[in-house]
Amino acid sequence: MHFNYFAIALAAIAQFFFGAVWYTPLFGSLWGKIHGFDTRSKAEQEKMQSTVGPLLAMQFLMTIVTTMVLALFITVLPPDWNAFGLAGFFWIGFVVPTQVSAVLFGGTEPKWFVIKSLIMAGASLGCLMIGAAILSAWR
Repeated sequence: MHFNYFAIALAAIAQFFFGAVWYTPLFGSLWGKIHGFDTRSKAEQEKMQSTVGPLLAMQFLMTIVTTMVLALFITVLPPDWNAFGLAGFFWIGFVVPTQVSAVLFGGTEPKWFVIKSLIMAGASLGCLMIGAAILSAWR
């Protein structure tokens, strides 16, 4: 079995940047409101921002893991399998149920259940499709 590690790295980086755009300019204000960041003082917000580095590093590592698993399936399945369909199956079968459960049982206020789930699921779908596009192009 051969993996294209360059494609895996490129896909992980592209997904990470997509997530940064998704959770900052696109949904950053709403995401902050969901988590109560808008009610914290400027000093509290700055303190939180100064400690985000390790969290982003862990997220990038998780992005690499997800991309490697997607690459594994794209590599071992017959060529007539569509990488985008595979990513869609991963998303609807594993990612969405896991994320919805995390929202429901993770301390989110009930008024935010749906919107937070949609934001998270949308980001994951975008990331998986970016991964599928890059991995299938470099297959």
